Amino acid sequence: MVAVMHASGSLRNCLNYNEQKVKSGDAKCLEAGNYPMDAADMNFYQKLARLENLAALNQRTKVNSVHFSLNFHPDEKLSEALLKEIAEVFLDKVGFAGQPYLLYQHFDAGHPHIHLVTTNIKPDGKAINLNNMGRNQAQAARREIEIGYGLMQADKVQEREVYNLKPVNVQRALYGRMETKRAIAGVLSSVIKNYKFNSLPQLNAVLGLYNITADPGSEGSRIREHEGLVYRVLDEQGNKVGVPIRASDFFDKPTLKKLQQKFIEKEAQKLPEHRGRIRQTIDLELLRGRMDLQELAARLKSSGIDMVIRQNAEGLIYGVTYVDHVKKTVFNGSELGKEYSAKAMLERCANTEGRGERNRAGEAKKVRPGKASGHGRGGVNKPEYFTGERENNSGFGLAEALLDPGDQREAMDWQLKLSKRKKKRRRLSQD
Repeated sequence: MVAVMHASGSLRNCLNYNEQKVKSGDAKCLEAGNYPMDAADMNFYQKLARLENLAALNQRTKVNSVHFSLNFHPDEKLSEALLKEIAEVFLDKVGFAGQPYLLYQHFDAGHPHIHLVTTNIKPDGKAINLNNMGRNQAQAARREIEIGYGLMQADKVQEREVYNLKPVNVQRALYGRMETKRAIAGVLSSVIKNYKFNSLPQLNAVLGLYNITADPGSEGSRIREHEGLVYRVLDEQGNKVGVPIRASDFFDKPTLKKLQQKFIEKEAQKLPEHRGRIRQTIDLELLRGRMDLQELAARLKSSGIDMVIRQNAEGLIYGVTYVDHVKKTVFNGSELGKEYSAKAMLERCANTEGRGERNRAGEAKKVRPGKASGHGRGGVNKPEYFTGERENNSGFGLAEALLDPGDQREAMDWQLKLSKRKKKRRRLSQD
């Protein structure tokens, strides 16, 4: 379980956010705790009035709105009754026992989660101290609830970020507009918030991993002419299926105009070390020996990097985009350097295959002890992955360059002999 806390000075905005989710079908109000009426029997203003009446008792405290979200692992199936119980226990443990609160279950993400809206102003007008509550009381309560209810425990990585998204269930999304919108909304908000991308194709490289695409329309279409944007669900073959949803229909309104501003902001967030991690991972994987582009993509995936290969209708590869889920960054191959573009990666994989063949052929040759095959004097054999033609720069990665001993053994032999000669002369002079 992951617990997140937000505090602000606007109860109306906080409540409105959740009520809009209910209105769009992306959430449900499960309970109104410590209210005189059930949640189903109250409108927006009645819910708000209970909280604002308490907040009015303390005019000095500007931060009077508290918004908790409790996020559970995607594999956990929790009933409404259990969610209500967990919410009440959590509030008690963080010092909000007896406070009125509204509990919402949201359906707009790939994992089950609930939101709690309350105020930190008590009936006597005193304010509950919120300093470090999210880091201290909330996390202590989270750990106790995980153990008490047998929930999956969040590790250090999951404490810092929401659980990983899951691809949209295509069959479920085909049921109608509401299901399609609900399926897209959760992935869309998380990707736009967390990932660093600088173009619509880069955004689509991430969304495509979750069976979604942002569609600006084809050339000459009405959508393209009006600079519109719709979101679509993709099937396993990458075909657009289901009902298209306009960007303006989502709560956050991720329109093309808004995204273009995001591209500028996200580009500034990309750091040199983000590129370096992807480059180094690719170079190290290519040292393993023979592999094709698809196998390389599978190996990168185990390191948290998706290699999105772009092909035309004839199956010709014309581009590649790298999505780093650890650093939440997206790069085209050319942004990392020429040697990481689609064409260069095809050549590097082909050269890797060639090196593997030559290595296996070399292993069949018998080498006498103390002799090197084709490596000059000194009896030192290079590691297997260094065999082949070094002049071929496209197959020579960063890690190879760092590890390659080059001509060090010749220099070392000369220095050792020189050292011995000097010692001999010194002895003669002493005699």
